[in-house]
Parts: sequence; C-alpha cells; structure tokens
Amino acid sequence: MPDQPPSARPEDRTPMTDREIEAAYVTAAPRLDGPVTLAPYDPRWPKAYAALAARIGERLAPLAHRLDHAGSTSVPGLPAKPVLDVLLTVPDPADEDAYVPALAPLGLRLTIREPGWYAHRLLRGTPGHPAADAVNLHVFPEDCPETARMLRFRDHLRADEADRELYARTKRELSARKWTYMQQYADAKSEVVEEILRRAG
Repeated sequence: MPDQPPSARPEDRTPMTDREIEAAYVTAAPRLDGPVTLAPYDPRWPKAYAALAARIGERLAPLAHRLDHAGSTSVPGLPAKPVLDVLLTVPDPADEDAYVPALAPLGLRLTIREPGWYAHRLLRGTPGHPAADAVNLHVFPEDCPETARMLRFRDHLRADEADRELYARTKRELSARKWTYMQQYADAKSEVVEEILRRAG
C-alpha cells in the first residue's frame, strides 16, 4: 500500500510553493532561475524511449511493473524539453528497495520523494541516447488515477490537432518567462491541461 493517501494536490492543482518543491527533493532542489528551453519535436524520441524501456524492463524483470512513454516527447509534433518522461507503475512505490537499487546501474538515481501524492517517486538520469538530454522516471502504484490521467492527456493530444496546437502555443509562451524552479513552469500549464482533459473526457 502507498505510505499515505493522496493529498489534495491532484484534485485542486494548487501550484507548489518553493518550500514544498524543496522538501520533495532527496537532495537540494536544482534551480532554473531563467526561461525553459524547448526543442522542436524530434522523431528519435520514441526510439530513445523504447531503448531505455527495454533496459529498465530487463533490470526489473522479477518485479510486476508497467512502463509507458508520457510527457511531450511522447506526442508527435509537440515541442518539448529534450527529457524523456517515463511512467513506471509498481505494486508499492514506497518499497524503494524493490526497484531503486536495480536501476542504479542505468544511472537512474532517486531524486524526488512525495509520499503524500500517490507515493510518487522520481528517478533521474541520462537515457544514453543522442536525442535526449535526460530522463525523468515517475514511479506510481498500480491503478493510480494520476497515471491514467497522464496517459489520457497524451492519447488525446496525439489524436486532436487543435488541442495539440493549443498546448504547444501555451508551452512556448510560458517557456519564455523566468522561473525559479522547473516545477513552477509545469504548474503554470495546469489550467490549459485541465481544459484539454475536460474535452478528452
């Protein structure tokens, strides 16, 4: 079981405060202190994900798990930070010993721990592929509403050109602003994300 029930964060989408962002990091939270750099869509991103997912799958073979490509690099045509967002679902994210040591040889390190938000963990590292600078591996429990939400958003953007363009335009506008932390840029997109999700059903 997750170590705590989910907080109010998924429902109200309240932006995280600086203190909340800093508290979630296992080590010091990296500061951005500037704009976000987006890259045009790169058709090599799905291949980079597939190669990484195969390596993760090998390392986690004894553990019941599922891997999915999420985020903007998973949507053809979307500009994105050249960072692969990967969803990993496991029986219990709080049981870090079940997956964190196994992924260390791939250069993935536990970076964020959010026990009150679906027991979310985030591992970061490099994908070992020239198309991407980094990987964010989001770990959630099985049958988690947040993973369902992320995949519904991805699938809708893949199918709906108008909403894909709306999201791309929003990303470009927000990326030009200065942000202290990357999370603040992510939170600023919440309003348009929720608008698109309502249309996605």
